[in-house]
Amino acid sequence: MATFSKPGVPRFAVEVYQNAHLPEGGRDVDAIVTVTSTGTSTGGSATGETPIPAQLSPAGHAPRAQAPDAAVVIMVDCSGSMDYPPTKMRNARDATAAAIDTLRDGVAFAVVAGTHQAKEAYPGGGRLAVAGPVTRQQAKEALRKLTPGGGTAIGTWLRLADRLLDASGAAIRHGILLTDGRNEHEEPEALRATLDVCAGRFTCDARGVGTDWEVKEVTGIASALLGTADIVADPAGLATDFTRMMQATMGKEVADIALRLWTPQGAEVRFVKQVAPSMGDLTGRRAESGPRTGDYPTGSWGDESRDYHVGVRVPSAAVGEEMLAARVSLVLPSPDGSPPEVLAQGLVRAIWTDDPAASTSINPQVAHYTGQAELAEVIQQGLDLRKSGDVDGATAKLGRAVQLANRSGNEDTAKLLAKVVDVVDAATGTVRLKAKVTAEARMTLETRSTKTVRVKR
Repeated sequence: MATFSKPGVPRFAVEVYQNAHLPEGGRDVDAIVTVTSTGTSTGGSATGETPIPAQLSPAGHAPRAQAPDAAVVIMVDCSGSMDYPPTKMRNARDATAAAIDTLRDGVAFAVVAGTHQAKEAYPGGGRLAVAGPVTRQQAKEALRKLTPGGGTAIGTWLRLADRLLDASGAAIRHGILLTDGRNEHEEPEALRATLDVCAGRFTCDARGVGTDWEVKEVTGIASALLGTADIVADPAGLATDFTRMMQATMGKEVADIALRLWTPQGAEVRFVKQVAPSMGDLTGRRAESGPRTGDYPTGSWGDESRDYHVGVRVPSAAVGEEMLAARVSLVLPSPDGSPPEVLAQGLVRAIWTDDPAASTSINPQVAHYTGQAELAEVIQQGLDLRKSGDVDGATAKLGRAVQLANRSGNEDTAKLLAKVVDVVDAATGTVRLKAKVTAEARMTLETRSTKTVRVKR
């Protein structure tokens, strides 16, 4: 493990867990890289739990973000479906007001009303307000004027948020998006193009309220913009959820951290995936940053810890040979174009051996997250098969999911699965599909299928 520190930046540490031993002729190296950020002013938790804002930072730790270092745009669905039932729109207004109350003084913010077009609900004029007692009250007065009517074109909401956040000049840029329906007034290609434009420019948490929205749209937004996705089936729960999201946003101290991977001549990166606290594939988001070096975006950080699964294929070597398979670094880009700051670093190794016991042993962390990745995959496959009417296929996949959840101790996912299948034997994955499954149960399982549990070390 290697740790570096830079004034004004949280302390980062990198730990590498792997079995470095390969059999003769072996080429594939797998490692779990744990990245931990500590020392922010917001305290919080190193387990990925929601940090709670604090007013003062401990001596020697990074100072809390000040305007214009942080900016937030809240995008509220105001389409016609938000009027069914009428309490949904009221709950959305109340939740947005609660989020605004959670803003730290000095943070730039705006509210966007989203329908088949995007409108600035507050403050207007292509600008953001600065959080304080007066602007919070003004924003809440503007919220009372939001009424449902119109269609849904989420890409327009995100593009307006991008323009506002860019105009703020803030280092940490974050969006919160709420929708209750499908993106019916915009072609899927248009939304994908918008996400391509916005990726790397700001992060965004996405929430679906009720049960009439499309899970893959909401989770796709969060995945592309390195945020979280969830379902709020009962609109009455929106205020609590929005408050929690805003608290987490206020806990972010540094943005644009990249996971930099160097590999030696002849080696290739098979994949880079975030595996905790949720699954996310970063492989296709590599940006070349030097000879045999690529950067993978990780977004903004507060006090938290995340795990990444790195897969590298190296040239084969003779028994007894050893090589550096990869160097993993956390880097912070420099605003003036100079070389980025290296915040932490870890090494992935390959050692060839003729000892079968050494080369066939699977590292517990690698095994755990390989199972968690399979769990997320078979849940998605099982739900898709169930929707298409393939009872046998769905039963087999969801049974495997129950077995994996039981084996890994993922109790939350196990509980969600039990609302979709009757569990006969969790250890063997013997299940029966429930005859009737509520939309809430199905959508909650699908939305949260990528949430993982940390391996017990």
